[in-house]
Order: sequence, then structure tokens, then C-alpha cells
Amino acid sequence: MRIRIDHRTTYRYDAPASSLVQALRVTPCEHAGQHLIDWRVDADIDGSFRDSRDAFGNRITMFYADGPVSEMTLIVTGLADVTDMAGLVNAEETLPPTAYLRTTELTRSDPGLAALAERFRGEAPLATVHGLCSAIYNEMRFEVGMTGTATSAGDALAAGHGVCQDFAHIFVTAARLLDVPARYVSGHLARDEAQEAAHAWAEAYVPDIGWIGFDPTNGISPTDHYLRVAIGLDYLDAAPIRGARRGGGAESLSVSVDAAAAMHQSQA
Repeated sequence: MRIRIDHRTTYRYDAPASSLVQALRVTPCEHAGQHLIDWRVDADIDGSFRDSRDAFGNRITMFYADGPVSEMTLIVTGLADVTDMAGLVNAEETLPPTAYLRTTELTRSDPGLAALAERFRGEAPLATVHGLCSAIYNEMRFEVGMTGTATSAGDALAAGHGVCQDFAHIFVTAARLLDVPARYVSGHLARDEAQEAAHAWAEAYVPDIGWIGFDPTNGISPTDHYLRVAIGLDYLDAAPIRGARRGGGAESLSVSVDAAAAMHQSQA
């Protein structure tokens, strides 16, 4: 499937910021199952870009701008071909699977998460992760505006609702409690309508198989509608955009994501 991306993030400041630094994890890595045809990262203000990789192997674009800046839009556009790999991930790895057993503040355990994990203890690893995905999908409600980027997996599970970020955090936390390496994934899910954010799901490492993707928000493994962009221990490692600024006062943010199937042009 060919996926077209138009991802725009606009920042507005009450007072002009004198300088900005933004770290963008918005460019996918190529691997078996996904190939970039065209990709561009841009901004509507003057600044400089620098590309690098982080410890997880994610592609990072740093953007630097001097002020005064009252408003800025970061623009990501591209085309990618994606193949349905039945959830299997065959990507270049920079860290061993055991690195993804580490706990973070967003994925720390609590009694509710421990109880969820215990329901699947003793099962085969593949059955465990499929069971976790189904349980979270069936027992959590998708609800926008009730959680934020600082909401932990335990708090979201206790509330019983959240967004894709929360569902992914719950999955990776419970999996790690069962000694199954698991990681957070940010990316895009091609849909027919515009979206207010990128998508998030998880991957778990199963011996003799490798890394497998799970989307507990939708109760499935990723298909050719999913474009994988960045990975990490939690949202903070894989967030599409994180940054810092000097000055600017209060900040408002708006995001528009158009991730949709693109028609192949026929050859004459």
C-alpha cells in the first residue's frame, strides 16, 4: 500500500520567543515492509536543520531558529510503500531486546498493572502478548482529552480510558512485568479522514520469532495501513516533536495529520 503523509504542527506564543530548538522524530527508517519514495521536513520560518540518529536508531531532525518567533509551523510530507508483514518487524536493531525491559516513569508498575500481567503469566510468550493486546482493546475505552503526555500507564489503566499512547504504555508495561521485552512505537495509521495526532502502538519481542507489532487501540497487529516512524521505551523517546525555547510566554499547539492511501500512477 502506498501511504501519503501531510503532518503539520503549529506553535503559537503569547510573546515572541528569542530562540527555538526542536527535535523531530518524524522521518521513518526503511526496512523490510516499508520503503520511502519521497520525504521532506520543512518549516515556515527561517532556521537550520541537522540530521542524526539516536540510541534507538530513530532518525532525528534538529531544527534551530533564532527569534523573534510568534508562530511557527513544522511541515512533514512524504510518500511510502508499506507491505503487510503480519505484524513482524525486520528492522536494523541498535540495542539488544533486553534493553526494552527497562522501566520508565510512564511505564512504572502498580497493583492494577501487576494484576493485568498476572492474568497471562505461565502462557507461551506469543499467546501472552496476543492476550494482552486483546484484553486492553476489550477493557479500555478510547476517549480523547482525558489523559495527557504525562499520564502514566497505571493512571490510564485505573481510569479505564485514554488514547493510543495510553493503550501502548499499558501494553509495554504489562509485557515487561512478564519479562517480555516491549517498546513504544510512534507512526501513522492511514485513514479516510484527517486526524489530530499521529498514531501509537507497541512491539514485543518473542523468542524464535523476533519483534512483533501490536496495536491494542484497535486490537490487531499492524498491517500495510501502518507506517512505523520511531521507537523507544515510552512516548518521550519516540515523540514526533519535542523542543525547547527561550521566552515566548504561554504556548498553544495545534496538530493536523493527513495519513491516507495514495493512488499509484499508471505507466503509459
